[in-house]
Amino acid sequence: MIAPELRRALTEALDGAVHFDTPLSRHTSLGVGGPADALATPVDRAGLARTLSVCRAHRLPHHVLGSGFNTLVRDGGVGGVVVRLSKLRRIEPRPAGGVRAEAGVSHSQVTRFCVQRGLAGLEFAAGIPGTVGGWLAMNAGIPRHEMEARVREIEVMSPTGRRTRHLRRERLHFVYRALRGLAPGSVILSVLFSVAISTPGEVKAEVDRLLARRADTQPLDIPSCGSVFKNPRGDHAGRLIESAGLKGHRIGGAEISTLHANFIVNTGGATAADVLALIEYARRTVLARCGIELEREVRVVGRQP
Repeated sequence: MIAPELRRALTEALDGAVHFDTPLSRHTSLGVGGPADALATPVDRAGLARTLSVCRAHRLPHHVLGSGFNTLVRDGGVGGVVVRLSKLRRIEPRPAGGVRAEAGVSHSQVTRFCVQRGLAGLEFAAGIPGTVGGWLAMNAGIPRHEMEARVREIEVMSPTGRRTRHLRRERLHFVYRALRGLAPGSVILSVLFSVAISTPGEVKAEVDRLLARRADTQPLDIPSCGSVFKNPRGDHAGRLIESAGLKGHRIGGAEISTLHANFIVNTGGATAADVLALIEYARRTVLARCGIELEREVRVVGRQP
């Protein structure tokens, strides 16, 4: 719980763009999770800076949440302030084959922008759900393509909100499904992508091909958190889970997808505890039957109920 004086400070810093004790199940793709002590949605960078300043002054933790994909919030909710950057949605072309997008820009907005202008290089990201900030934090991608190959620089706000920096690609440390090396509490504001001049028709054709393949192989019409496990070197987590006979296995309202075994879906009424139990069951079963220990890709946040 956040004390009344801190509620007032946050409300003033955000001009009222903050809600308290808000269920995060409404803000995550899986549709589970307890409440955030405070859910802040700054309307601009100045509001974000004020929010971070209040958090630092009162030793209040903050957590950045994009559109809630690849994130599992425990049933006990999240303490401190959850910051959503959904209002930072500017995207624009830059000289010399570049596109700058703010952290709150959606995946569909990036795809539409590039198709309309015939900008090639980010087609692989078509349909990868989430926002640009989440793409960077997770080094999102598909086999043979990841964000790091298209990042020219990123813009970051310090944990105190007092300054911003532009970090060139060579100063960034991308690994499989993660961006490491930023100061804890830093907030990604924007990214400069490298793209190439093509034609709208060619870009759209590749986007359509990838979207069609995604629709055929992934459960897009039911709540999920995206890929649950990282692919082990030389193999695929989905194949291993399927080979262990786990497709369709349920715990409570959580089910291992019958379409793609590396997706856990909410069939209705699932809790975070159901999902976590199913993740652990899949991990143990694959280890016992295949001798491979899967590493979780989905980010788990929050406190136990």
